[in-house]
Amino acid sequence: MDTGEQTLEQPPPEDTAAMTALDLTSYQLHDLDSVELPPSLTELDLTANRLSKLDPRISLLKHLKKLSLRQNLFDDSGVQPLSHWNNFSELEELILRDNKLMNIPDVSIFKNLIVFDVSFNEISSLSGLSKVCNTLKELYVSKNEITKIEEIEHFHELQILELGSNRLRVMENLETLVNLQELWLGRNRIKSVNLCGLKCIKKISLQSNRLTSMKGFEECVALEELYLSHNGISKMEGLSALVNLRVLDVSSNKLTSVDDIEKLTRLEDLWLNDNQIASLEDMSEKVYGSREMLTTIYLEHNPCANSPTYTTTLKQIFSNIQQIDSQVFA
Repeated sequence: MDTGEQTLEQPPPEDTAAMTALDLTSYQLHDLDSVELPPSLTELDLTANRLSKLDPRISLLKHLKKLSLRQNLFDDSGVQPLSHWNNFSELEELILRDNKLMNIPDVSIFKNLIVFDVSFNEISSLSGLSKVCNTLKELYVSKNEITKIEEIEHFHELQILELGSNRLRVMENLETLVNLQELWLGRNRIKSVNLCGLKCIKKISLQSNRLTSMKGFEECVALEELYLSHNGISKMEGLSALVNLRVLDVSSNKLTSVDDIEKLTRLEDLWLNDNQIASLEDMSEKVYGSREMLTTIYLEHNPCANSPTYTTTLKQIFSNIQQIDSQVFA
């Protein structure tokens, strides 16, 4: 009978000593007793197993740079040994996604950490992040129970911050993240935009929040992708200065017209579906700057999409259009 479990096959003995990467994804292991851990390892992937305790031999892997414990059964006590494994301190990437953590683990021992992922756990506070080294470039804490953005001020090198699917109500304490490129805050309870003066961000997601206004993005002149779907926005505004914008998603809002994007010349994707836009009459003027660049537009589930000339009109406006709603053109 096929149980869905993989059979663990070790490499030939002569190859083991020189191994640098070991991938044990989906072996359904409850422990690592049957596994040899060569001291030469720089990457160890234990994704999708049944582990709840750390094998102490991992602490001897002094060359290890990447460790993934994703999708296991680790709770706070299960990962606690990490905090005092001195020989193991060169780690650069630690993935604890999809476990049973209640708190941010103490990873202060890792002075070169670049990627830290504790998404899909049961963490209620960012308390403990102050101990994480300031070399961090990517921080993922999505799908937890976080209510406040805190203890991140020292992450001056941070480029990606993912806090989607939490319980955040306020955007705060972002002002020192001067190198932030991507900010993901979808599926929270945020009512207004506050980017705390940051100007270098290239991607922002505030999908599925409680926004009623688009104000707050005016100074983000480097912005390339903006995702604001599933909010309560009734007017497009504050967009004319975003000259680098390539993707704009304002679907599933309360828009009645298309505004403030006529000067944008780099728009490639424009998502306006599921709004209340009545007519395409002035569309050519409203998207004047991007008529040649735009390749994808979504306008379905608006009154204007009921016009018998809907597709023909859009093709006439956008000379290089490749997709209208779900219809793709050769």
